[in-house]
Formats: sequence, structure tokens, C-alpha cells
Amino acid sequence: MRRSACAELVGMIEAATGRGSIVRTSVPGLSLSWITSPLPPTSYLYGPSLCVCVRGAKRIDLGGRTFVHPANRILLTAIEMPTIITIEAAAPDDPYIGLQVDLNLEIARQVIAEIELNHIETPHEDACMAIDELTEPLLDAVVRLVRLVESPRDIPVLSGLIQREILYRIAAGPNGERLRQIVRLGSPSHRIAKAIAWLRDHYTEKLRIEQLSDQAGMGISTLHRHFQQLTTMSPIQYQKHLRLHEARRLLLSEGVDAATAAIRVGYESVSQFNREYRRLFGEPPMRDIKGLKLGRAA
Repeated sequence: MRRSACAELVGMIEAATGRGSIVRTSVPGLSLSWITSPLPPTSYLYGPSLCVCVRGAKRIDLGGRTFVHPANRILLTAIEMPTIITIEAAAPDDPYIGLQVDLNLEIARQVIAEIELNHIETPHEDACMAIDELTEPLLDAVVRLVRLVESPRDIPVLSGLIQREILYRIAAGPNGERLRQIVRLGSPSHRIAKAIAWLRDHYTEKLRIEQLSDQAGMGISTLHRHFQQLTTMSPIQYQKHLRLHEARRLLLSEGVDAATAAIRVGYESVSQFNREYRRLFGEPPMRDIKGLKLGRAA
């Protein structure tokens, strides 16, 4: 079944993307990718999501950790994380093929409330991102969701039901405790998720750790410990990554200069911005953007 299901996914993604693009489909929360050339290190802000690599592989750099997402595996992200993704090998005759399904955490909370757990969970102190097995039931649900791209009349009725099933398959699966802890009210992971949501909305402001600990309902030392466990970064590092990734987007898509980008994302010192940008992306801002544009044009 797995081979035929993956072959069907390849065919549907080929038809939807035209063999060479990333498409946000008419199915809510579903994106499809068919990439035919290597992707240089690129800023990408993952939200809560499930990614399936159908063919090829990609590398994800998250803070101090690196994940390699190979074919026939899933990438589960439970909270919003700024990352750098790289696809080292892709060609017209050997493309990278994948898909992403955004996860609705409110619906996940409803689904998890209905699951009867027969064991006591221990806190999952690993990062909020994980590579996991693509199980047959989860693959079947993903295939049915992608089929809806070709059946637009069915989307309003069936997409929500299938996405709910996908959430159930994840929550009940071997790495489901990540998702369960994020959505469980009052858990440390849920409190860190609240702090991250607040940081995302206020990343241009000066970070006051006391205010962030109030948002999370945690003491400062407890906040630091759980934040590091979940994200691999401190709150200050996380804010810095948010700022630098957004600055890179502004430089690339809006054509602003480095000083303007620095100020817009909250830096008071342009020289500090340039240093930290180079440390994260490997090049000074304008040289990095020039290289990205040349890479896209190649």
C-alpha cells in the first residue's frame, strides 16, 4: 500500500504544481512542493505543522540543532519556530517532492480531550520539532487530503474531517506527546507556547524577561529551563532569530537596505545587526541577499 500511496502522491503533486513550484492549495492549510534545483540556506518560519517528504531530503537548522528530513518520514513541528532550510540535491529528473499540512491547535485540543490514555506521560524535554515514522494510517489520511485538490466540491465538507483525523493520528502516535503537551492547558509546554506567541507579536520591542515570565505564568528560572528544552534557544536568542529572519525577508522581498531592515525589526544598532546577521546566515546582509537572488535566477 505504501508504494502505491506514495506514487499517487507524486502524481497529484506533479499535477498541482506543474513540476516546478511551491503551491498553496485550495485545501485549507495544505501546501505542495516540487523543487527542481538545490535550495540554498533559506529562512523559513515553521508554524505548528506536519511535513511529509515524498522524495528527496531537506536539512533544517533550528538554533543549535540540525534535523535531516528524508523521504517517507514526517517532520512534526508543535510551535512556531524560525529555522533555516536547505535542499542540497534536486534536479528536473530527480526533484524534491513534499507537502505541508498546517495544524490547528484548537482542534488538536478537542481531539486530545477525546483520547483515553492508558499510561502516565512523562514530560517530553526534547525540541518541539521531531522526525518521525510515516505510519500507514497517517499516510492514508494525507493521501485523502491531497486528493481533495482534484475534488474542490468536496473540500468544504471533507477537509476538516480529514485534518481532524490527521491530528488524531499524530496525537495517538509514538511522538504524539509533543503535541499533547503543547495543547494541554497548564502544562509547561503550553505555557512556553503562550510565551512564544507573545514574543512573535512583540519581537520588535525590547525584551523584558519579567514580562515574558508573567505571560507564561512561570518563574524566570523555570521559564528559561523549559524554553531552552523546548526550542533549543533562550528567549533572547529566539527573539534574535525572529528579528533576523524577518529582516532577511524584508531585504529580499521589499528591497530595503540593511539599516532600514535593522530598525524595522527592532535593532537600535545597525552594526550589531550586521554582526548578528552574518553570524546566523554566514554573510553580511547585502552580500547574502545578492547571493540568494543569483541562486533564484540560476
